[in-house]
Amino acid sequence: MEKLLNKIHSKTAVIGIIGLGYVGLPLAIRFAEEDFKVVGFDIDQYKINKINAGESYIKHIPAKDIILATEKGFECTSDFSKISDVDAIIICLPTPLNIYREPDLSYITETMDTMLPFLRAGQIMSLESTTYPGTTEEELLPRIESKGFKVGKDYFLVFSPEREDPANPSYNTQTIPKVVGGTTELCLKVGAELYRNAVDTVVEVSSTKVAEMTKLLENIHRAVNIGLVNEMKIVADKMGIDIYEVIEAASTKPFGFTPYYPGPGLGGHCIPIDPFYLTWKAREYKLHTRFIELAGEINTYMPTYVIEKVMLALNSIGKSISKANILVIGVAYKKNVDDLRESPSLEIIEELDHLGAAIQYHDTYIPFAPHTRKHHLNLNSIELTKDNLKKFDVVLIATDHDNIDYDLIEKEANLIVDTRGRFRKANKKIIKA
Repeated sequence: MEKLLNKIHSKTAVIGIIGLGYVGLPLAIRFAEEDFKVVGFDIDQYKINKINAGESYIKHIPAKDIILATEKGFECTSDFSKISDVDAIIICLPTPLNIYREPDLSYITETMDTMLPFLRAGQIMSLESTTYPGTTEEELLPRIESKGFKVGKDYFLVFSPEREDPANPSYNTQTIPKVVGGTTELCLKVGAELYRNAVDTVVEVSSTKVAEMTKLLENIHRAVNIGLVNEMKIVADKMGIDIYEVIEAASTKPFGFTPYYPGPGLGGHCIPIDPFYLTWKAREYKLHTRFIELAGEINTYMPTYVIEKVMLALNSIGKSISKANILVIGVAYKKNVDDLRESPSLEIIEELDHLGAAIQYHDTYIPFAPHTRKHHLNLNSIELTKDNLKKFDVVLIATDHDNIDYDLIEKEANLIVDTRGRFRKANKKIIKA
C-alpha cells in the first residue's frame, strides 16, 4: 500500500480510465491536468482516433482540453494488455437495463474478464458506474481475488459514483464533491488519496454499498420529484393553470421547497435507469418499492401524454395525425448537450412515425440521429428557417436548447406543442404539453 500511496503523492502513478464517454473523458482530462500520466481504454476506435488526434467528439468538451491532456501524455488505446502498466484502474462504463428492466452489468463483467489476465498486485480499482448496492463486492471482488490477490492487502478496491452533469456551467469534474467507499479501510484510504488529486472535496463513506446506495438515492430523489411535477402538470393543465407560474411562485419560499420542472419524459444515462436498479435489488429482500415504481410509471407515461396532446392539437385544426407533417425541436435528452441516451424525443418520434405522421427534426447539437440500442431513426437535422417552419402542421418543442430561435418559431409555425414551458402564454396556436 505504501508504495502505491507514494506513487499517488509523487504523481508518478499511471491512471487507467476504462470507457471514454461523458464520464471517463472529463475524468481523464482532469487527472492529466494534474500532471498524471493517463491511459484511456475503449473499444470504440472512432473515439480513440479522435482523442489521440487532439479532437473532441463531445460538444461541451473543448478540443483544447484534449490537446493539453495529450501534450501531457494522455493517450488512448483498445489494447487491454496495457492494463498491467497502470497503477489505478477507474471503470466508467454504462449500466443499462435489459428489455425486462433488469440490470445489465455485461459492460462491466465482460470488461473485467478481459482485464483479468493483466491485473497485477499493487493496483487500485475504482468502479464509477451506477449500479445496485453490492455490485462491487459481488462482481468485482471475486474476480480480483480469483487471481490470488487479497483485496485490502495487495490489491485495493473502491466504489466512487460519477456525478457528471454535462454542460452545467456551475460545476465540473473538479468542483463536484466525490463520494468514495472502500472494500476495506485501507482500500478507502488509497481511493480517497487518489481522488484528492483530481477533485476539490472527497467524501469518505463506510463501505462500497453505502457509496452505491448514495448514487441511487441522488437519482431516485430526482426521478420521484420529476414524477410528482409531471403529475402536477397534467392536473394543472386540466384545470387551466400554468404549472410553470405555479413553480415560479412556489420557488419564492426560502425553505422547504426545491423547484423541479416537467417535461416529455426522462432521459440521460442515470435518472430513467437507476431507480429500477434499486427496485430489482429490493426484490431479493422481499421488498416492493411502490413509491419509486409509481414515479417510474408516471415518467414513463409522459411521452404518451405528449403524443396525445399532439393529436388533440391536430384535431383542433381538422388534421389527422396519419396525414400530418411534424417538426420535432430537439432530440437530445436535455438542453445544450449532444447526448441522445434514453432521450424521450426518440420514443416520441418513433411512435409518431408508427401513427403515420411524417417526422423531421431540428437539433444543431445532433446533426444526425442514428440507430440506437432501442430506436431506429436514421434522420438528419433540418435547418430552422421560415420556409421550413411553414411546411409543418405542428412544431413540437421536445428539448429546449438555448440556441433555438423561439421568436422565429412563434412567428412562423402553424401550430406549436410545447413540452418545456418555453412559450408562457397558451393560445389557439400554442398548446402546452
